[in-house]
Amino acid sequence: MEKKPGNEQQGTGLLDILGSKYPIIQGPVVVLNSPQFVADICEAGAFGILALGYVKDPEKVRSLIEGVKELTDKPFGANLIAINPNTPRLLEILAQTGVKTVTTAGGGTRRIYPIIHDLGMRGLHVVLSLSHALQAVEGGADGVIASGAESGGLRTSGPESSTMILVPLIVDHVKVPVVAAGGIAEARGFRAALALGAQGVQIATRFIASRESPAHEQWKQAILDSTDSGTTLFPLGNGLATRVIITPRLREAIEKGSGDMAGMYDAARITDAWEQGNFDLFPAGAGQTSSLIRAIKPVRKIVSEMVG
Repeated sequence: MEKKPGNEQQGTGLLDILGSKYPIIQGPVVVLNSPQFVADICEAGAFGILALGYVKDPEKVRSLIEGVKELTDKPFGANLIAINPNTPRLLEILAQTGVKTVTTAGGGTRRIYPIIHDLGMRGLHVVLSLSHALQAVEGGADGVIASGAESGGLRTSGPESSTMILVPLIVDHVKVPVVAAGGIAEARGFRAALALGAQGVQIATRFIASRESPAHEQWKQAILDSTDSGTTLFPLGNGLATRVIITPRLREAIEKGSGDMAGMYDAARITDAWEQGNFDLFPAGAGQTSSLIRAIKPVRKIVSEMVG
């Protein structure tokens, strides 16, 4: 019987899994789901990602994939939410359209990774702790993306380790490729991640603030204006949080010690806020790397400088 792809096989280094020139993964951000942008990432030698975790329409998924394929012949992938009941159907569409690699988040791997492997695909699971990483690998993940507390995106509201701690800790305990995420915006962070034992990196904030990015110009400017104390974890309820750039209103609440920051904004307006660049609706999302980003650059230059 032919062996399906899985984390026990040979040839499962990160670049074997991705198929890209460089071990750089685009962090998934749903409001940046532009086929042109994903293709630009791929043409620069990195691994572009469509953020499909909350997309419900299978035909929209197929359209996005075909849109990328019309613009590049380089490999790209998609990010999926493990607990989303639509994920098995979305995986089928991805496999049918030739996508070979996915990243996953939001839940365990035991249910979803047998499906991924049966479809001839491989996947990397986003983890926030060592215990989470061990569970992911036990459940079949072919690699893990270790997302440190510096990262943007959805996180827990509890204590978490920084990338500098989390990556080597996980590297010491798993035998699959580890990708570092959080705190990486340029060559020094890239080299540091490799020195910690990671085989590659995942970056989002730096790509948001790129010339080709479809992000609103106000979002890009908010990243450029951010300082080294310019972001915070904003509570969303149910033990979840997301890292945002601190607005004057939010800073005032922090300084006053307001205990109910979650009530300041409607989390259902996040997409509207980020698409419109209206951060009165909800603050701009970004990682702590914002303070290292000083210019809007083309994607090719970002990637070449990072690996150069």
